[in-house]
Amino acid sequence: MSKRLRKRLWQAALLIFLLLNLLSYVGVYGFTHYRSPGQFGFGQTRPDSSKLPSEAGLAYITRRIPVGRQAWLETWLIPASHASAQGTVLLFPGNGGSKGSQLLAPAQVLHNLGYDLMLVDFRGVGGSSGNTSTVGMREAEDVALAVRFAQAQKLPPPLVLYGVSMGSVAILKGVAQNKVAVDAIVLELPFVRLLDAVRSRLRVLRLPPFPVAEMIVFWGSVQHHVNGFTHNPVVYASEVKCPTLILQGQLDKWTSLAEIRQLFDQLKGRKQLVIFPEAGHQLLVTADQQLWRRSVDQFLEAI
Repeated sequence: MSKRLRKRLWQAALLIFLLLNLLSYVGVYGFTHYRSPGQFGFGQTRPDSSKLPSEAGLAYITRRIPVGRQAWLETWLIPASHASAQGTVLLFPGNGGSKGSQLLAPAQVLHNLGYDLMLVDFRGVGGSSGNTSTVGMREAEDVALAVRFAQAQKLPPPLVLYGVSMGSVAILKGVAQNKVAVDAIVLELPFVRLLDAVRSRLRVLRLPPFPVAEMIVFWGSVQHHVNGFTHNPVVYASEVKCPTLILQGQLDKWTSLAEIRQLFDQLKGRKQLVIFPEAGHQLLVTADQQLWRRSVDQFLEAI
């Protein structure tokens, strides 16, 4: 091979490397930033709460939890259907979702089971302030704030946390690293390691997992001043000692059952894993409401 040809190959390789980094930077920015409807620029359209609890026949009160001087979390407080509540469940949405788009379906079932409910928008979505997502990293702080708020409001025990996908990861991180103390947690469709979750999505899109996944996690870490390479729920799980229920779709293309069992094995307290055989990465209460209701009811009854 001639010197000139080698130089051109190195130049081509460098160009490809730089192009992949640029695409990764832009892609992760668009995935983790939200813009208002009609607003020009990169980012997903901001998830709103266009559907209200009243449309599902649920009475509610809107409350804001202050976050510093200028930020806030918006919540909906929904009282139990029974005169005396069985306890309180705090619900957290997944990435790209809000309390109005993802949490009303499970809230209806939990309401019928007799629980007080608090549906929470993470910062960046719904009625909360902000415009970014960190896939469960900073959202763990929002979980801690919501729990402190529920405790200050003296909502009836036991206090239970329920999260969908990213919401479940934020709960795990909140319990493990933010010292959130609750009576039980329900985790629906968690991922196990951020880097692996990115790789699985790239495979589905038929893009090369290496080195693109590493570039995406790196640039996301730079943009949000976090370390995405250490964002591993399977590690957080080893610090969780409260009763835990994991709900997982067998056909989930993002996270395999083998990965979920790794996470499950790390949990230290009483635990249960329920597999929904016909479901993928979707709200499991809408995939099989009977199995969802029975599993959650039996788990909460045993607290």
